[in-house]
Amino acid sequence: MNVVLLGAPGSGKGTQAERLQKRYGIPHVSTGAIFRDEISKKSDVGLRVQEYVKSGGLVPDELTVEIISRRLAQSDCAAGFLLDGFPRTVAQAEALDGFLSKGKKEMDAVVSLELSEAAAVKRLSSRRQCPKCGKIYNLAFQPPKQEGLCDADGGALGQREDDKPETIRKRLMVFNDLTQPLIAYYRGEGILSTVNGDEGVDAVSRAIYEVLDRFKK
Repeated sequence: MNVVLLGAPGSGKGTQAERLQKRYGIPHVSTGAIFRDEISKKSDVGLRVQEYVKSGGLVPDELTVEIISRRLAQSDCAAGFLLDGFPRTVAQAEALDGFLSKGKKEMDAVVSLELSEAAAVKRLSSRRQCPKCGKIYNLAFQPPKQEGLCDADGGALGQREDDKPETIRKRLMVFNDLTQPLIAYYRGEGILSTVNGDEGVDAVSRAIYEVLDRFKK
């Protein structure tokens, strides 16, 4: 099963992707996680990506497609995958279709999590991350057991640059400008389903399961 999970920053894609990975046994391929890993390693790709992330802009299509195609070519994606954060533009979607067609594969489903701007800003500005293990918390609905410290390793939690309110609004504007045409693209392909991302985590999960269970083998 090949699935794309779409949604504005703060819509809960990462949380839902973790649940979907466990339920359907397919690898969760997160563009954000791959980018952060490359940045932490200070690789050539990571340094190029970092400039865009800091400014709140999107990484160029060509660079993003190069990184994701390399990941999807790995053996664990042979039986399916769950994409989180890619594609974000029609050009990226077309590149993904081209990559899949070479292996005589296609997208099965695209799920779009819809979220209001106010909710997105509130969620993301409350998010904190452990610099050691990368675990993410939310002060509003998923806080750490001990204030300011990671449950797993005791690391001091911090706020990412792209989670500050002014950067969040810019990210949302970029998302709306570049990604809404992508939603129209997949709607035209007949594989798009929308889910209300304003609902609680469990309710959102149930709605997604209703869409994807029919593709289970």
